[in-house]
Amino acid sequence: MTDTQPSPFVHNTELAAHTVTVTTWIGLIVNLALSVLKILAGTLGNSRAVVADGLHSLSDLISDFAVLAGVKIWSKPADSRHPYGHQRFETLVTLFIGVLMVGTGIGIAWDAFSSWDKGNISSAEPVALVAALISIVTKEGLFHWTLHKGKQVNSSALIANAWHHRSDALSSMPAAIAVLVSMFLPQFAWIDLAGALIIALFILFSAFKICSPALGSLVDTGASEDIIERLHELAVTVEGVKGIHRLRTRHHGGLFVDMHLHVDGTLTVNQGHDIALAVEKLLLEEGPQILEVLIHVDPWNETKQ
Repeated sequence: MTDTQPSPFVHNTELAAHTVTVTTWIGLIVNLALSVLKILAGTLGNSRAVVADGLHSLSDLISDFAVLAGVKIWSKPADSRHPYGHQRFETLVTLFIGVLMVGTGIGIAWDAFSSWDKGNISSAEPVALVAALISIVTKEGLFHWTLHKGKQVNSSALIANAWHHRSDALSSMPAAIAVLVSMFLPQFAWIDLAGALIIALFILFSAFKICSPALGSLVDTGASEDIIERLHELAVTVEGVKGIHRLRTRHHGGLFVDMHLHVDGTLTVNQGHDIALAVEKLLLEEGPQILEVLIHVDPWNETKQ
C-alpha cells in the first residue's frame, strides 16, 4: 500500500461545501419566484402546460432543500464509521432528485390525460406566454451557471440540480408553443394538453440521465473500458513496472483505483515502494478525477510469466 497523495482535482472541502450551498440557495430563490409566476400565470391564462411547468419548478425547490441538507453530511471528513468519506450521501441525494423528477413527470402526464378525458380544454391567454418565455431565459442561464459550479467542485448533486434546471428550461419551450397555438388557433386548444405531456417526457428523460449514474455508483459499477485502458497505459509508462493485473475501480465521489504491480523481484522493498509511489502520483495527476490509488506490489519472475 502506498502513501496517500492529494488528488489535484479535489478542491478544499469547506470551499466546495460553501460553493454548493450558495449556488443552491440562489437557485432556490429563483425557482420559488418562477414557480409562483408560472402557476399564477398559467391559472389566469388558462394554460395547463404552463401550470405543469410551474409545478416542475416547484419540484426544483424540494431538490434544492435536499442538496442544502445533504451537503452538511457529505462534506464531512472521513471518520471511523465512514473511513472512505461521506460522499455516498451525495449519491443518495442525487438519486432522490432523479426519483423526485420521475414523480413530477408522471403526475403532470396523469393530469393532462385526466383533463383530456374530462374535456377541460380552453384557449390560453398572453399572460401564460410571457411567464413561459421568462422561464426559458432564466432557467437556461441558471443551468449553465449551476453546471459550471458543479463541475468546478466535482459535485454530482449540484450537477444533477443543474440538469433539473435545464429540464425546466426545455419544458417551458413546448409550454410556450402550446400557448401560442392555443391563442391564435382556438380550434387546436388541445395542443396545450399535448404540451403538458411533452413536458412530462422531458422531465422523465432528464430523470433517467440523473438516476442512471447514481445507481451505478451505489452498486459499485466500475469505470468504463476506455478509462481502464487509460489507467493501464499510464501505469506501464513508469520505469520499473513490468506488468499490471487486478486493476479495479469504483466510484465514491471520485474514482477509487486499486491494482497489483509486477516489479523486478530482486529489487529492495524500498525500491518497489518507490515505483508504486511513482505510479500513484502519475494516476492522481493524469487520471480522470481519481481520489485514491491503492497498489499492491508483486515480484516479477520472468521464468514463470
